[in-house]
Amino acid sequence: MELRQLEHFVAVAEEQHFTRAAERLAVSQSGLSASVRALEQELRAPLFSRTTRSVRLTEAGQALLVEAERTLAGARAARDAVDAVRGLLRGTLTLGVEQCVAGVSPARLLGAFRREHPHMEIRLRQEGTSSLLEGVAGGRLDLAFAATVSPPEWRGDLVPLAREPMVVLCAPGHPLAATGTRPVAWSALDGESFIDFHPDWGPRRAADEAFAAAGVRRTVALEVSDVHSLLELVHQGLGIAVVPHHFSRKPEARGLVTVEVDGAEPAVYRSVVVLPPAGTMSPGARALMALVREAPVR
Repeated sequence: MELRQLEHFVAVAEEQHFTRAAERLAVSQSGLSASVRALEQELRAPLFSRTTRSVRLTEAGQALLVEAERTLAGARAARDAVDAVRGLLRGTLTLGVEQCVAGVSPARLLGAFRREHPHMEIRLRQEGTSSLLEGVAGGRLDLAFAATVSPPEWRGDLVPLAREPMVVLCAPGHPLAATGTRPVAWSALDGESFIDFHPDWGPRRAADEAFAAAGVRRTVALEVSDVHSLLELVHQGLGIAVVPHHFSRKPEARGLVTVEVDGAEPAVYRSVVVLPPAGTMSPGARALMALVREAPVR
């Protein structure tokens, strides 16, 4: 079993398509197919269920994918460590970002990183909190900027970035807008129509936890996957949104009314850097974390 074969296998598993995987790896499709077949023959098990329209992992393929990602991550870390000793920072930095992260600007950080380490390849994945945690744990990501409410048991580090309250955003004509600067109780939101993100996004998890703690049930009528859409729907009076306070400072939120929520336990949104277990952080991740610690909080 060769690293090249594992790279081919992981690419097909991620793309779920041999042609796209071959294009991504810049190899011929016939060569890629032959590499995967040779791997299946060596393991004596089919790794993919193939049809004319789709490619799916078999049970054996799912088991191999976890170990293949770890093996490839270890190989990359080994190469990066040798380059670091030689005074070079090469290789690939793969990081994940949740779009609603607060306390740091990933774009500005990566710009500074590229200027300091021009020979490093940067790969960015935007995903939800659960996927980011799984990605770092499995070695698919070197580190991640994520949102977390109650951090799960984690073998690595969760480095705090920001902590802020959750607030309500509503259109000027909504009854809640008449409360002025007075906070409202969670119970006052009962029966409202809510606009929110998909369940895996950090702000949604924070809001869900806050409503559960207050004993208030709610229905998310409109579910989106980006901040712009959420704020536009609130502008149109289609519902209200419970979001981290920094959303109210976005240009797209201009004209919306911000209402604080009063409760026995304040609803808090936290942003963190998700790091792998001690001793396994790549040189690229260490270099990026050095910039994170130098960056001013935004």
